[in-house]
Amino acid sequence: MMHAGMRATVITVSDRASSGVAEDRSGPLAVAFLEGAGFACPAATIVPDGAESVEQAVRAAIQDGSRLVVTTGGTGVGPRDLTPEGTAPVISRHLPGLVEEIRRVATLETPGGMLSRGLAGVVDGPAGTSALVVNVAGSTAAVRSAVPVVLAVAPHALAQLDGGDH
Repeated sequence: MMHAGMRATVITVSDRASSGVAEDRSGPLAVAFLEGAGFACPAATIVPDGAESVEQAVRAAIQDGSRLVVTTGGTGVGPRDLTPEGTAPVISRHLPGLVEEIRRVATLETPGGMLSRGLAGVVDGPAGTSALVVNVAGSTAAVRSAVPVVLAVAPHALAQLDGGDH
């Protein structure tokens, strides 16, 4: 694998999990998928809902050397579902096709998949520090359907960010 040992980060966005009221189940599942694909991925970081907490966590993950950042949660239409708003300022170039496919696959499982407002994109940095960031809904079902879609294109996207040929 060309991304073996490459750093990835999972950020769980949840008021309930960050306050200890609920267990984070989607973050550890996403970590398991990324580790299974050969990424070096620490335990999920848990932050409360809100644009500012998401933006800070994504920026910190990239600053720490993560090349792939997957967020879980906060992509719906609830009042505190602001993960896309926190991700948008970090993204240099959007990848709408990736989130379109994630939504398409999710909608095959449940009509609610159409309500995900998640974003995906590239965060441009100097060679070797550019990253791929993807928002995924917060359920374990969403992680099971979305993370394989991300992993299907992540190696190619990361190779392109590193100057690889098409």
